[in-house]
Amino acid sequence: MNGLLSTLVDILSEPAILVALIALIGLIAQRKNLSDTMKGTTKTFVGFLVIAAGAGILETALAPFGEMFQEAFNVAGVVPNNEAIVALALNEYGTNTALIMFFGMIVNVLIARFTRYKYIFLTGHHTMYLACMFAVIMAVAGFNTVPLIAAGSVALGIVMTLSPAILQPFMRELTGNDNVALGHFSAVGYAISGLIGKLFKGSKKNSTENINFPQGLGFLRDSTVSIALTMIVMYFIVAIVSGPAFIESELSGGTNYLVFSLIQGGSFAAGVFIILSGVRLVLSEIVPAFKGISTKLVPNAKPALDVPIIYTYAPNAVLMGFFSSFIGGIVSMIIMFISGGTIILPGVVPHFFTGAAAGVLGNATGGFKGAIAGSFVNGIIVSFLPVFLLPVLGDLGFANTTFSDADFAVSGIFFGSLANYAGPIAIVISLIVILVLMAIPFGKKKVNTEEK
Repeated sequence: MNGLLSTLVDILSEPAILVALIALIGLIAQRKNLSDTMKGTTKTFVGFLVIAAGAGILETALAPFGEMFQEAFNVAGVVPNNEAIVALALNEYGTNTALIMFFGMIVNVLIARFTRYKYIFLTGHHTMYLACMFAVIMAVAGFNTVPLIAAGSVALGIVMTLSPAILQPFMRELTGNDNVALGHFSAVGYAISGLIGKLFKGSKKNSTENINFPQGLGFLRDSTVSIALTMIVMYFIVAIVSGPAFIESELSGGTNYLVFSLIQGGSFAAGVFIILSGVRLVLSEIVPAFKGISTKLVPNAKPALDVPIIYTYAPNAVLMGFFSSFIGGIVSMIIMFISGGTIILPGVVPHFFTGAAAGVLGNATGGFKGAIAGSFVNGIIVSFLPVFLLPVLGDLGFANTTFSDADFAVSGIFFGSLANYAGPIAIVISLIVILVLMAIPFGKKKVNTEEK
């Protein structure tokens, strides 16, 4: 049984396999010939592997930056990181996580099939992370065995549906169509960034992608060049402050600290380039393939895909959003230090992935100013929300890491607080009420007023 659950988790938590299976089902539903089916499925699978490879390079390049930053400024505290906290939790909650993940995905499809929320969440690893968090919270709340899995699965399915739903107006504005949704559990931060961008709607034409560089700096118009040079400079600054002794003894394996920093900054740009290439490959295949799902199985369904899917729309906003979000994290850390409470250190990886997306969506609604302001606020959000999440995680809340993205914190605080103040029955009632509200149709059908 455990072997089967382990295999199930391995399959469902791999975005490349999960999305390739969805593409295969969609192409078969459209009765495509064998050649088109094999091509579409394989290119979708490979495209997501390319994205994963790029993300891996990015994370490898960013990890030393975070350690150098902590050494340079002599700070210690809780570092939000989804992978780290899930690795700790799975030792005790692995079986419940697998079952919540499986049944939560079924709940997501059922909600998409029978309600107006037509979003199928396809970011498998994020689904597993949230399933793990709900396994912990439901156990702390007092649920056990079947009730725990049932409550966790319904909660997961609801969040998998609502997270892309609240972002879709901004996705339509960004992409110019309604074909794809964003499946990444930091939608609260992204939506707030998009709303902040609207405060600068007069600056919308001043996109981050339309920055006018002097003729002598024209090479900066190439996003790969500008990202590489910017990250190399940032690495050099932090490397010089943290000192060669620490870097060469702890991080670089004896390689000169400036050479090491140069390679890491360049690797970061390479990771972004690879991700953008993979995104283009996936989008060209998954959208046509998903039409089989949306027409045959779940009418009008939209695939909610991982966050790099939007990076191609504003590569400059990706870098600006990262920096602005990270600065927001530093400001938040200073405030926490002064106030004497729990200190959340700015994790470089979550600030990159969420800050970049916040920058892209802020840019879509408010141009350059929207990208900077929106991602800065995102940095504050992903810094302060974990402070309020820690108390509802039980013993896991005493670890030196926690969940990093906004939706984890919002949903965790919501369900955890309900349990703390009103017991498990409050969670059950809230889940029922949310499902009923989601099932209620709204709006009137359009009436054809043309003269006959």
